[in-house]
Formats: sequence, C-alpha cells, structure tokens
Amino acid sequence: MDTKSHTLNTLKIGEMGIIENLNCTGNIRRRLLDLGMVKGTHILPVLSSPSGGLTAYEIRNSIIAIRDEDSQNIMISIKFLET
Repeated sequence: MDTKSHTLNTLKIGEMGIIENLNCTGNIRRRLLDLGMVKGTHILPVLSSPSGGLTAYEIRNSIIAIRDEDSQNIMISIKFLET
C-alpha cells in the first residue's frame, strides 16, 4: 500500500481518509478536536453542498459539516492500493 498526504478538502465523496494533523490554532483547533478530529481517526466525505462551500463528513459514527476554508487546515493520509 502507498500512503500520500493531502488536505481534507481534496477528498472526493466516498473516499476514506485518516486524520494526520491539524494546521490551525485557537478556537477553530479546539472546535475540531472537540468534534473528534484527532490523529488516526477515519473520515469520509458523504455530501457536498450545491454552492460548494460546505461538506458533510462521517466521523466516529456522526455526520458533521465543515466549511472548505476550515477543511484546508486538516491534513489527512489516503491509502491507495498499488497496482
């Protein structure tokens, strides 16, 4: 398996990612941590808003919506099968 690092906003609907790091500070970091966005957590985008500024993610058996500007600060890894 090959692992590559990306930001959360690059995940496509239905593509699984694993949270690696939060590149933010202050209240937004605290909010994301409170929502369960800690290293090693699996996250799956399930729905995108028609306007494109908001995406719903499944994380720890819950659905949460995150603005694209905030998802750019969440580093994830995506595992690809080698062919």
